[in-house]
Amino acid sequence: MQLGFKKTINLGDGKIIEIESGKLAKQADGSVVLKQGNTMLLATVCANKEAKEGVDFMPLTVEYKEKFSAIGKFPGGFFKREARPSDYEILVSRLIDRALRPLFPDDFHADTQVIVQLISGDEKILPDALACLAAAATLAVSDIPFNGPVSEVRVALINGQYVINPYKDELANAELDLIVAGSAKDIIMVEGEMKEVSEEVMIQAILTAHQAIKEQCALLQEMAKLSPKGGVHRTYCHETHDEELRAKVKNETYAKCYAIAKTPSSKEQRGEAFKALLDEFKAQYSAEELEEKEALINRYYHEVEKEAMRRMILDEGVRLDGRKTNEIRPIWCEVDYLPSAHGSAIFTRGETQSLTTLTLGSTLDEQEIDGVTHKGSEKFTLHYNFPPYSTGEARPLRGTSRREIGHGNLALRALKPVLPSVEDCPYTIRLVSDILESNGSSSMATVCAGTLALLDGGVKIKKPVSGIAMGLITDKGNTKYAILSDILGDEDHLGDMDFKVTGTEDGITACQMDIKVDGLSEEILRKALEQARAGRLHILAEMKKTISEPRSDYKPHAPRIEYLEVPQDVIGAIIGPGGKVIQEIQKITGSVITITEENGKGKVEIACNNKSALDDAINRIKLIAFPPQVESGQIYKGKVKNIQPFGAFVEIVPGTDGLLHISEIEHRRLEKVEDALKLGDEVEFKVLGKDPKNNKWKLSRKVLLPKPESNNA
Repeated sequence: MQLGFKKTINLGDGKIIEIESGKLAKQADGSVVLKQGNTMLLATVCANKEAKEGVDFMPLTVEYKEKFSAIGKFPGGFFKREARPSDYEILVSRLIDRALRPLFPDDFHADTQVIVQLISGDEKILPDALACLAAAATLAVSDIPFNGPVSEVRVALINGQYVINPYKDELANAELDLIVAGSAKDIIMVEGEMKEVSEEVMIQAILTAHQAIKEQCALLQEMAKLSPKGGVHRTYCHETHDEELRAKVKNETYAKCYAIAKTPSSKEQRGEAFKALLDEFKAQYSAEELEEKEALINRYYHEVEKEAMRRMILDEGVRLDGRKTNEIRPIWCEVDYLPSAHGSAIFTRGETQSLTTLTLGSTLDEQEIDGVTHKGSEKFTLHYNFPPYSTGEARPLRGTSRREIGHGNLALRALKPVLPSVEDCPYTIRLVSDILESNGSSSMATVCAGTLALLDGGVKIKKPVSGIAMGLITDKGNTKYAILSDILGDEDHLGDMDFKVTGTEDGITACQMDIKVDGLSEEILRKALEQARAGRLHILAEMKKTISEPRSDYKPHAPRIEYLEVPQDVIGAIIGPGGKVIQEIQKITGSVITITEENGKGKVEIACNNKSALDDAINRIKLIAFPPQVESGQIYKGKVKNIQPFGAFVEIVPGTDGLLHISEIEHRRLEKVEDALKLGDEVEFKVLGKDPKNNKWKLSRKVLLPKPESNNA
């Protein structure tokens, strides 16, 4: 018996996507299975029939989950089951959420949950580019009110060609990697990373992605008609309004709101003034009347605030803090603020401030990744923290929020393209951005502070990176608009676009865009990008006044790391039986030694807190890996292990001794070895060769000592 129905999308190059509905999870309001290759996603959506009491927002939750069984693998850890979401799952959930949320009706307030699960995996095919399509398809076949369809694709620039949903291995050569979401008419969301591309390259990538999105949206419309619900949405009534009260609020507060908005002030002053005006309006009602009307008064007053601020910006070109639309707030920076960190910086732009620290570590400090679709390790991590005091609030500290993970990932993508190669910088790098104040993009402050901390720590980044958040205010019909540089928190909240762009002097390295209005034209997009470029360069110039080049060396207290390449067959000797040799070297020198095998050779990483200990560890390993060479004339150092009447046995390398004959200890004649040496002494020597009789190394100390002056006059 055939169940449900199926639709197919052909992306070209043999990439076929199948979407099937009506076979699995039929009790959900909508469910589909999306398949490309061996990758399969099960997407479901459920929404309550009624809204919660007092809810005036869209209570949407989006969860993306990957099952380890999808690739025939056990979860890591003690409990062999999937636990909290990984950062990757959270980031994919955010990509889906940001595409779907703007398209639900403003007055729909029922709890809605979208769950997308990876139930079968394919090493070649990345599921993040397919997850939103699966989520949108399940909404299309449901009766939940939704102003879709919507879809999402990855677009990459590979060898000069724009490729939709490239295979995983193709991305290694990509100059640009974007996830773009949109409807058949508009772009809704953009996020990705680039290798210093131009604004024109980015625009063409977005337009290419939108063409593919349009085709997918057309297919989703067909699916909606084929579903049992026929694309008909359920009826609902989640809001009851009082139009007379709405008009009264506007008539009595609009002019005063406009005046407050037009008076340049701080975030705190402006908030207090708006609250005082609201309290003044409420004072005309009794306690009984307020109990009935207060929720609506608050809502209508917020509408008035929003309209007054938007009209002021559109009609007068004046912003809440008195700036022009393209003006950047004052910037001040400081580096080397924290004496014990390996690098530190403060970046302050207006009322937004980031304190960012740099920590340098060894291979052992790399972030291990053990996910379903991602496995390996990462040498660069960036963590973003947004404590409540940054906005003057008192609220409990909980686990890392999805927003913090998303903002940290954006800043990481911005800085990653300019990091030096492992050969030029062997360190594992961790940046931590603590937001101390926030009014306007703190993720972009993190990018700037991160650049400064790297420079302060002596990391030889290719170029400095800065970031800026852009906003957009439009009127109905988009006949009039204003593009805002370096937006405030209020401008983000009341505006129609939040567009973050990071880059160097030569091009864009990352971006994130969320659009809240229909019909963002190519003209507006081009102007926004050009205005962002000018703002980005201004911020870079301000940063360079503090520090413009990496310091010539790492901090004195930063760990020192060197790599040695050794023959593969000596790795066992370096480690020693049961790890005895390597453990002894680490104990004596205070170093951390890591050995890996690459391309048939051994790679030894030695990390120490000071240079002398590092050199000592290197010499000890070299002696094991590269036996003493008589011709080299190299000076060695070893410990006296045994004393005999004829000389001392000195350790050349762990497990290998040489004979320092009594005649080779000093130029003068010694009666006994103990006249010059005792057990445990460390002595410098040269290797003379091997004794053919016993195959022992012959050593000399006296060749390093100055010859005594002759007494013959």
